Amino acid sequence: MATLRDIRRRIRSVESTQKITRAMKLVAAAKLRRAQERILEARPYAFKMAELVGALARGVGEDKHPLLVRPNLITNADFEGWVQERGLYFAGPWDPGYDAVLSANDPGEPPRDGGLIYAHHGKGVFIYTGYSWFRQLPAGVPGAYRLFANLVSAGR
Repeated sequence: MATLRDIRRRIRSVESTQKITRAMKLVAAAKLRRAQERILEARPYAFKMAELVGALARGVGEDKHPLLVRPNLITNADFEGWVQERGLYFAGPWDPGYDAVLSANDPGEPPRDGGLIYAHHGKGVFIYTGYSWFRQLPAGVPGAYRLFANLVSAGR
């Protein structure tokens, strides 16, 4: 049978555990609140990103470049779900021997080429891309994988 001392120890232990649990709930609630605030703050960026991806998808026209056809047919749907920034370091002026494959633009601005350029070089091809594959591929964006596979298999 438990002694009075054992019972008091057990009561203190349970009370201590309750205090710790209460503190953990407060910390979790604060973290959740901060995460929700960050989501609400990021909402305008998400809307802008959707517009940017739409603009990027509009760059895929009916006159398809070989990079947009083989081995995967790239369509407007492949640009849905792209995350965060669309690209960095778009190419500036380039030689007429290069083809600007895609164009993208911010809402209200003219289309911007140089995110993906392509040229035949010797027996192979030269491809420059300024799109953020390091964001799209880890996020598992199917269209990014399909386009990336086309880039890797170009010239074969």
